[in-house]
Amino acid sequence: MQFGIFSVGDVTPDPTNGRTPTEHERIKAMVTIALKAEEVGLDVFATGEHHNPPFVPSSPTTMLGYIAARTERIVLSTATTLITTNDPVKIAEDFAMLQHLADGRVDLMMGRGNTGPVYPWFGQDIRQGIPLAIENYALLHKLWREDVVDWQGRFRTPLQGFTSTPRPLDGVPPFVWHGSIRSAEIAEQAAYYGDGFFANNIFWPKEHFMRLIGLYRQRYAHYGHGTPEQAIVGLGGQVFMRKNSQDAVREFRPYFDNAPVYGHGPSLEDFMAETPLTVGSPQQVIDRTLEFREYFGDYQRQLFLMDHAGLPLKTVLEQLDILGEEVVPVLREEFAKNRPETVPDAPTHASLLAAKERSAGVGA
Repeated sequence: MQFGIFSVGDVTPDPTNGRTPTEHERIKAMVTIALKAEEVGLDVFATGEHHNPPFVPSSPTTMLGYIAARTERIVLSTATTLITTNDPVKIAEDFAMLQHLADGRVDLMMGRGNTGPVYPWFGQDIRQGIPLAIENYALLHKLWREDVVDWQGRFRTPLQGFTSTPRPLDGVPPFVWHGSIRSAEIAEQAAYYGDGFFANNIFWPKEHFMRLIGLYRQRYAHYGHGTPEQAIVGLGGQVFMRKNSQDAVREFRPYFDNAPVYGHGPSLEDFMAETPLTVGSPQQVIDRTLEFREYFGDYQRQLFLMDHAGLPLKTVLEQLDILGEEVVPVLREEFAKNRPETVPDAPTHASLLAAKERSAGVGA
């Protein structure tokens, strides 16, 4: 399994002192967090994509390219690439370029985002969100696998004899996850292509994501990619830790109560009871995360949200130390127990390249 963190890149006032970081400070903090993630032994750093305040990561490939130059091992991903409002041609070329610069340490997560006004800002209609996601990804998938593309669809001008450049590294496109909070159509899309499905697993009760993941696994098998248990599943999660659970709750409460997404709504205790949010000791986080396998089956990637709601950088880095030193090593060991040999590992560039070479050898 892969363990890592994902960031939405929000610029939020610290409710304990009223200070709001500048955009420059927040961007630099995200880089520092990514470097720390590699330092503490995590496998993945993922950034969201937003084009509106109070968020800063409007250009994920720029940020990830910079981080790639300063890291050696960690996989760099998006937590959302807006397949609905980005041109598939630009996605194909930008991420292939990043893939070369990072020596293959790149994948991406397709999503529609959760900001309605972004559609008209980029010349699209939100009412066409699902058709845009389906058509744009079909084109992207083709651009990465065919050297010369002829194509015509509803939402962009036709392509005639077009080649996106650079071509994917080693002829192997970046692995794609399709991220979803609520849409069965996206689970179906991931299954159809044999791609990964990433369940946000932040805002809703487990039963909701059990249905989405169950549908994805069933349809993955239907399309002939393997058994339901061999489908590639990723999960989000949200934690805040201190040695003593009471200290964690006391410290995190003002950030929760004033967070842009869920602040001034349910109580912290109610939100923890109804969603996967875990605020407590490292052992509580371990126990809660291990429960995910009971609900969703064996899976391949676990990402945690840790830098949001105005938490200061110093606190986030402390959280990463706890995650890397006390939590993830135990999770690796426990998740490996009784894991069937038929359950695949998380895809990497090396494993995808090896699979391609095996397939070529079979066909030779």
